[in-house]
Parts: sequence; structure tokens; C-alpha cells
Amino acid sequence: MNCRSEWRNRVVFAYIDEPPFATPLSDGAAAGCDVDLALAGLRALGVREVELRLTTFAELLPGVASGRWTMNTPVFVSAERQGIVSFSRPVWALGDGFVVPAGNPNGITSYRTIAEGRHTLALVGGQIQRNSALAAGVAAQHIIEFSTQHEALQAVRGGLADAYASTALGNRTVLERSGQGELMSVDAQDDFPRSPPIGAFSFAHENIDLRRAFDEFLAGYVGSIEHRERMLRNGLTRNEIDPIASWSSTANDA
Repeated sequence: MNCRSEWRNRVVFAYIDEPPFATPLSDGAAAGCDVDLALAGLRALGVREVELRLTTFAELLPGVASGRWTMNTPVFVSAERQGIVSFSRPVWALGDGFVVPAGNPNGITSYRTIAEGRHTLALVGGQIQRNSALAAGVAAQHIIEFSTQHEALQAVRGGLADAYASTALGNRTVLERSGQGELMSVDAQDDFPRSPPIGAFSFAHENIDLRRAFDEFLAGYVGSIEHRERMLRNGLTRNEIDPIASWSSTANDA
């Protein structure tokens, strides 16, 4: 689907409902930093038609790999995921965070505190945060996976889970926009010193032409004044952009 030059006629862009990265609108459109960046790039490449496809996190990688759509909203890059899809140049670097009950009664500040306290952690199935939790010693039986962010947050609100892990930026944004005063966001302290994980768009392995063309756009755009202003409107700052602004190699071409 949409291989070679076919993508110039039509691209189906898949995304999930997770502000500030992407949020569906009532008219079938979508808004958010990742949607804005994708549309800016596809328009710059002269794509004639772009369809926005709302899906679930679990469906993103298998959906694009099987040709059900052309391109995915950015997700964290990992060696395991590179076996399923081909990634673009990175477009952000994001640290983790937790959503916990207001007041943080369990004193959760890191995956390690979750492990040591034997607290229950809610995740969206397939999130890379599961690996971080397991590496820090969180027992697998203390992790509950849900299909959507909304369900995971409901688990924390209802006492089924003690915390929900995702990106710190995403957690802050969803709580600010929903006004959920019974919950609060906590930035995760590093359990292991490291650079923040990077996220990138993904494509089917065989969709080489589109990925390379989109990478060329990103190479000249990410880190530019226009890009920074566009991302700032969605809540991203230099903290999320600077680590990847000078990135100059494409692992998929190695």
C-alpha cells in the first residue's frame, strides 16, 4: 500500500488520542504537535490527499506494517520495534512521568519506588514504559495493562492502580485539559542515568521512498524557528526538541 510514488497521491496517517501529541476533533480532523508536524511535512512533499485515521496504541505498529495505513504518529524507538517498522529521524525526546492520586499518598517518584513499595502500575498495552518498570524491579504481576489512556487513568482514579506511567509531558497535558483535580502528575526521577528516549514516525519497511522523503523534510525543519514555534503552541519546549535537533543519521539506512 502506498509504496514507491503512490504515496504522493494519498497517505493515511494513523494516530491515537493522546494530547498534546494528537487529539481527534468533532469534524473528523485532529490536532496536536505530532499531527501538525505530519501534515506540515506531507504538504511540503506535495501529497495530494491525507486521511487521518484514529486507532489504538496496540494497532499502530502492526497496522502500518501490514499496509492498513501508510504512516504512524511518533512512538518511542526501540530495537524490538525496529524489527516491525522503519522509523524516521527522531522528532522529540521525552522523559517519563506518573499520574497518581492527588497528594501522592504513596510517595511515588520513580519506577524504583513503585517496585520497593510493591505498588500497582497501570500502563497502556505495548508502551515502552513497561520495559523501564521491569528493569527497575517492578514485578510483572504488579503491572496492569489497558487498551487506552482513559481506562488506565480510570484505574488510578478508582483505586485499582496506584500510578499510571507515560510521558511526563503527556500526563501533565491530559490532566490540565481534563481538570481532574483528584489526580496529579509527577515527573519520574531517573532510575538509571541516561539520555531521554527519542520518538519518531514509523512506516512499513518496504515504504522506503516516503520515509526517505519525509526524513529530508525533517532534516531541514526540526529545530527551525518555525518548528519550535509550532511545537511551543502544543506545549513542547527546548527540553523536548534540543536533544534531537542536531541528530544527523538514519539508523534504517545503515
